[in-house]
Amino acid sequence: MGALHAGHLSLIKRAKTENDKVICSIFVNPTQFNDAADLAAYPRTLADDIALLESVGCDLLFVPGVEEIYPPGEKVHTYNFGRLETLFEGEFRPGHFQGVGQVVSRLLQIVAPDRLYLGQKDYQQCMVISDLIQQMGWANKTAVVICPTDREASGLARSSRNQRLSPEGWEAAANLYRVLLACRERYTQMSATELEAWALAELRKHPLISPEYFRFVDPQSLEAVTDWNKQAAVWVLIAAWVADVRLIDNDYLFT
Repeated sequence: MGALHAGHLSLIKRAKTENDKVICSIFVNPTQFNDAADLAAYPRTLADDIALLESVGCDLLFVPGVEEIYPPGEKVHTYNFGRLETLFEGEFRPGHFQGVGQVVSRLLQIVAPDRLYLGQKDYQQCMVISDLIQQMGWANKTAVVICPTDREASGLARSSRNQRLSPEGWEAAANLYRVLLACRERYTQMSATELEAWALAELRKHPLISPEYFRFVDPQSLEAVTDWNKQAAVWVLIAAWVADVRLIDNDYLFT
């Protein structure tokens, strides 16, 4: 959605090594915002974005208008993502994943890529888009490539929303990943419920941080994990407000 940073550019660089041509789209999608103020505040930096894409050799930039993605009078398709769209981001941002499905399906229909490169930072979104491609019958057309989250030196996941953080907010936000890493050292000594409570308490120690969730989940279904011994792998999903900026992050606890 624009306001590009090094994390986005890492996707372009990866795609450049594996494909003949790389296309990037920039479109601030109105249907995936359930808060008009959030949509209005979303950073738009097209001139800077173009310069960054040129610097890493992106072959084509697609910048559609709203009417090109959502033609007047054309019915918007609704997808059934099941539990995926009611958990976590789906719970806190109702309708968000329908908006994601609508815009990504249109972009896929217009561009018809062989591979779609997504950042792991939006992990739940990656799962939703993988499901979307199955529903579209495009599984043999477009392969989903999920790339590792690109991070600042502090561990903070790179995000366009980081531009809105104050200097104090930048420092506070690094605690999201710090607590996640600490959980990797503690999970053998605590139950899932105990460790989640500890992690939330740690985050709340900082006056600028208000966590929405910190949950251990199955990496495929995103259902909550309560027993380490029954899991081959566990993922951590995090959402928190840092002052007035909402951030998300995720990573594995163990695999």
